[in-house]
Amino acid sequence: MRILVGMSGGVDSSVAAFLLKKAGHEVIGATMSIWDKSNSFKNITGKDACFSPHEEEDIRQAEKICKTLGIEYHVFDCTEQYKKLVLNNFKQEYLSGRTPNPCIWCNATIKFAALPQTAEAAGFKFDKFATGHYVRLGQNEASGRYELRMAKDIKKDQSYFLYRLSQEQLSKIMLPLGDYTKSEIREIARQAGFDVSDKPDSQDFYSGDVNDILQTLPKPGNFVNKEGKILGRHNGVWNFTIGQRRGMGISAEKPLYVIGLDAEKNEVTLGFAEDSLQASLVADNVSWLAIPGITEPKKVNIRLRSSQTPVPAVISAMENGQILVEFENLQKAVAPGQSVVFYEDDLVLGGGIIKQAGC
Repeated sequence: MRILVGMSGGVDSSVAAFLLKKAGHEVIGATMSIWDKSNSFKNITGKDACFSPHEEEDIRQAEKICKTLGIEYHVFDCTEQYKKLVLNNFKQEYLSGRTPNPCIWCNATIKFAALPQTAEAAGFKFDKFATGHYVRLGQNEASGRYELRMAKDIKKDQSYFLYRLSQEQLSKIMLPLGDYTKSEIREIARQAGFDVSDKPDSQDFYSGDVNDILQTLPKPGNFVNKEGKILGRHNGVWNFTIGQRRGMGISAEKPLYVIGLDAEKNEVTLGFAEDSLQASLVADNVSWLAIPGITEPKKVNIRLRSSQTPVPAVISAMENGQILVEFENLQKAVAPGQSVVFYEDDLVLGGGIIKQAGC
């Protein structure tokens, strides 16, 4: 097969391309350019990130890997799509007092959509698109539906980030790293002579202050407690996320956590650790993968964060396609705007965007 591989300049995508070529496929390396050189951001750190001016170095590294492999390499400009679909969503969510997950939107709309579509529009022909994500992909013989399962390396599993991929997208991709551990991938890279074998993983979406992206002026507001008593002042709800416990500058007998954000009132509600615990949530904008949906309550495991070990819950259908998620045990930092992903053992059933904590 002729396979287009999304190359980030890191060890995972490099080994994905290596393994596919070793398997006898015709491989083409491709990198999506998403950094707009006209950005005037001022608070960029030296940390590596997906959205970063260090993109040029990643492109040089990906090109070097492709030369070592003896395969074609191309860079495709996806800056406008990224700005429209990811950055605009990021800004709107933060300014609405919600906490978005840009990596989930990027995967569904850019990496697995805009990138291969841009390559096709440029005249490139390929049978499949592949990446270096740690997820296992298969197809259910009975239902015919494509399925995602957690990776062999649970610590590196990235299924949480891919739950919004459609059946059509899944039918066109390959995920060759799902049955490997990270240490195995690094060893393959060393044996292949890749100088990225020990390159650290990119941990962040953006290597700077989110206010660079939001491009908004400070908006002074109040910190309040659960009873509405004013505890102090802040410069805008978008500077805080549910569960945050640093950066408030307010002393109390116990550590304070952000337990509520009200964009309309520009208020940040603070409480103690026990105040952040929730028994349920409501999710909307639901995307189903292994199943077409539910009509009856269903026991599942869920993740509220990518690094969370799945925990038991019951999901039930509500009106307008929303899903009620009731936890077996109280959960902390349930943040509207983030994603909740549903699992059955290691199988990704689907997921949705958290609309509200509680029901």
